[in-house]
Amino acid sequence: MPVRTWETLKQACLNCTRCKLANTRTHVVVGNGNQNADVMLIGEGPGEQEDRQGIPFVGPAGQLLDKMLLSIGLERADVYVANIVKCRPPGNRDPAADEKEACMPFLRYQTHLVQPKIIVCLGRIAAQALISPDFKITKEHGVWYERKGFWMIATYHPSALLRDPMKKRPAYEDLKLIRQKIDEICPPLKPDGQ
Repeated sequence: MPVRTWETLKQACLNCTRCKLANTRTHVVVGNGNQNADVMLIGEGPGEQEDRQGIPFVGPAGQLLDKMLLSIGLERADVYVANIVKCRPPGNRDPAADEKEACMPFLRYQTHLVQPKIIVCLGRIAAQALISPDFKITKEHGVWYERKGFWMIATYHPSALLRDPMKKRPAYEDLKLIRQKIDEICPPLKPDGQ
């Protein structure tokens, strides 16, 4: 599937039946935000609210994500947000290996189209898919990795912070590291569409 445009990618995702999640989804959640962003945030998969609206991170975890971004001087319009899988796993369970594998080409195309300098993995599932299969979020969050020309870092998923507020302090320390890296390697933020 040669993807040269956002529209081609969107149509490919909307028509996808590569795994069983296609049978239970309400909406495909492709991604959203600044398509020219220097920073790309990647979560694990859509939740109930995201499945209803077709937009990533719109439920309680998304509201917290917006606050997290604001704490380091960013808004949703400054970044691009996507997930490992584009359809909601029933009951918000972890995506299965075959589901992640089926969706990975779409994420690669998104990353190719965005061309970010920094990729932030939100949570263990994203970090294991993108950084290392045995990634331990409690031990390895806040560590920078350079992979295929991208700077990558993982932090706690916002939903984990809602379940365990004790993780908010280390997550904020991770966010400060992300801000430092943005200031170090990114030009002033690009306006959307430019």
